[in-house]
Amino acid sequence: MAKLSKKKRNKKRKDAALAREEKINKNQELVIGILSVATGGFGFVVPENGGDDIFIPPKRIGGAMTGDKVEVALTSDPFGGEKGRGPVGKIAKILHRDRNKVVGELISGHKVSPLNRNLVEDIAINGSLCGAKRGDWVEVALNEHGDDLEVARRKRDSLQEGSIASVIGPSGTIKGDLQAIIKEYDLPLPYTEVQDKEADKLEPENVRRVDLTNLFTLTIDPLDAKDFDDAISIKQRKCSDEVEIGIHIADVAAWIPQGSKWDKLAKDRAFTSYLPGMTLPMLPKALTRKISLTADEPVPAHSLILIVDKITGAIKKVKQRCHSKIMVNKRLTYSEVQYAIDGNINNEWTKKFRDNVMALVDITRLMRAYRKKKEHFLELETAEIRVLFDDDLDEIIGVRSKVQRESEKVVEECMLAANSEVAKELIEQSVPGLYRIHEEPAPEKLEEFAAFMVSTFGKSPGDLTSRVACNNFLTHLEDDDSKQVILSKFLQSLPRATYLEKVEMHYGLGKGRYSHFTSPIRRYSDLLVHQQLWVKEFGGKVRSTPTLAKFASDIANKEKNNDEAYFAANDRMKLHYLQKLIDTKEIDVMEGTIAKIISRGILVNLSGLGLYGFVPMETLNDDFNRTELKLVSLNGKKEYKIGDKMSLMLDKIDFVKGSAIFSPYKES
Repeated sequence: MAKLSKKKRNKKRKDAALAREEKINKNQELVIGILSVATGGFGFVVPENGGDDIFIPPKRIGGAMTGDKVEVALTSDPFGGEKGRGPVGKIAKILHRDRNKVVGELISGHKVSPLNRNLVEDIAINGSLCGAKRGDWVEVALNEHGDDLEVARRKRDSLQEGSIASVIGPSGTIKGDLQAIIKEYDLPLPYTEVQDKEADKLEPENVRRVDLTNLFTLTIDPLDAKDFDDAISIKQRKCSDEVEIGIHIADVAAWIPQGSKWDKLAKDRAFTSYLPGMTLPMLPKALTRKISLTADEPVPAHSLILIVDKITGAIKKVKQRCHSKIMVNKRLTYSEVQYAIDGNINNEWTKKFRDNVMALVDITRLMRAYRKKKEHFLELETAEIRVLFDDDLDEIIGVRSKVQRESEKVVEECMLAANSEVAKELIEQSVPGLYRIHEEPAPEKLEEFAAFMVSTFGKSPGDLTSRVACNNFLTHLEDDDSKQVILSKFLQSLPRATYLEKVEMHYGLGKGRYSHFTSPIRRYSDLLVHQQLWVKEFGGKVRSTPTLAKFASDIANKEKNNDEAYFAANDRMKLHYLQKLIDTKEIDVMEGTIAKIISRGILVNLSGLGLYGFVPMETLNDDFNRTELKLVSLNGKKEYKIGDKMSLMLDKIDFVKGSAIFSPYKES
C-alpha cells in the first residue's frame, strides 16, 4: 500500500479529530449566550438564561467575536481551559453577528489585523484590495461564517473571511489612526456647516423664568473648556446656620423639545465623544455656544436652590427647582480656585469675591464630610493620564496625570447633590425617569481580589463586602508603584455603572436614588431627564417607563462604546508619543511595574504613562516555571512577580498590534 504524504496524513488526522469531536458534541450540553473576547485571546460567554459565565479557550473561539450571539458546547476541558475559571466550553455555532464590518490594518498574506484588541484573530481577505497597500487601515465587510463551525474548520483554518469595503488611510499616523478609531467604533461625524448654521437659528421656548441674576454665581471648569453647562452660586443667610447653594444647569430642553429633529440627532449620538485632539459633539457647536452659561450676560438656566446646614453640611431641603435667568459673575478655572484654596492671593479678586469663593469651598467640604459619614462612598483616588495635543501644530506635545484636586471636588459635590435631589423628585412626583445605577460587586469577584492580594502582596484586604471596610483598605494603600496595579485589579472586581429606567442602588456613591441631570449639553441621559420635567411642567406627554427602558439600554451601550473608543485613541496616541521620545532620543531606560504574567511574557504598567508595555518571554533569556502571579527560573536565580518594578528598554512599537515591546534593561 502506498504511503500517504505528510500533508495528507495531517489532514486525515485532523479530519478524524474533528469527527470525534463532532460525535462528542452531540452528547454535550449546549448553551446560548453573548460572547466577550479578552485581549489574551480567550473569551467568556454570558448565558442568556442565567448561570455562570463560560470560559472559552483561545483555540475554541472559532472566529466568533465580541458581541456575537453564540451556541456553546460545554466541554470536559480538553483544549486547555484554565483551572478555577468555572465551566469551560467551545463555540459550536454563531447564531447572530453583532457586527458585519471591522476596521483593521492590511498585513502580509492578504490578511487584516483588527484594530480592536478584543478582536484577536486576523481576517482573511477575498477579492480585490481596492487599491489598499500593506500598512493601510481598511474597513472589512465580513462574510457570513455559516452556522456550523465544524464545517467551516474543515474548509479552512477557521479564520474569518471578508472583503475590503473601503480604504481609510495609512496606519501609524496620528490622523490615520484617529480616523480608523472613529470608523471602528462607529462614532458620529461632526455636524456639517449647513447643520451648524441651521442650529444657530434656534431660539428657546418663551416661558416665565425666575430672576436669579442677583446671586453670586460662578462657572468652574478646565482651562480648555468650551461648553459651560453648569454653574454654582452661594447666598449667605444673615444670622442663620443655613446657606443657600444654587446649582444652575443649561436649560437645553428649552431649545430641544423631545421628538424634534435635533432631539433625534442628539439621541443617535448619546454623548459628546472626546478623543485626543478631536471632539465630536452631541449638539452642534453653534447651538452649544448659545445654550452655554457664559459670563457677564443674562442666560436661561434650570436651577435648584438647596438649603444647607452650615454646621453639619446636611442638605435640609430643596428651596426651589425652577427655570431661571442667571448672570455668571465670572468664569473660573479649577487651577485658579485651587490656587486660592492653597492660600495664595489673586490680586484681581476683591475681598468680597474671595470670601464668597472660600465660603463655597468651606460648605462643600462640610457637604462631602457629611456624605462620607452617611453614605460611605468609595474613595478611589486613581490617576488618569491624558495625552496633551496641540491643535495648531496637530501633534502630541506630552502627557498629563490628572488627579482630582479639591477645586474639582467643590463642583463635584454640588453636581452630586443636584443629581440626587432630581432623582428624589422624579420618584415623589411619579415622573418616569432615567437613573444612574451601580450594582454591588459579586462576592466571588471580591473573594478573587482578596486572594490576589494575599498571594501577591501577602496582605489581606479584610471583609470587602462592606464599603466601610473597602475604604479602610483603599485609604491605607501605600503610595508606591504597586498602588496603581492594586487599584486597577480592584476596579476589575466592580461592575460597570449603567442606566436603568427604575431606581436601584449606586454602590460606588452609596446612594439609593441617583439620576443624571447636570450635563445636558454632552450627555443625552441628562437631556432626557430635563425633557421629562419640562413636559410635566409646561404640558405634553412624558415618555413612558417602557420607552425609557429602551433608551436606558441604548444609552448604556453607546456609553460603553464611547469609552472604549476614547481608551483606544488615548493608548494609540501614547504610542505615538513614545515614538516621538525615541526619535528625539529623550528616553533611554523606562520604569514599569509588573501587572500581569501571561504565557507569552509580562505586561508592565509604565510609570507616568498609564499604558501597558509588553516584555516577550524570549527577551528574559532563561527558562521559567509560570503561575498566574510570577515567573521563577528553573535554576531559581531569577523571579518576576506582580508588583515588582522593572527597568526596561524599548525595543519597538508595534502599531499593527497597538503595543510597545520592551526587554529588561541590562547595565553594560
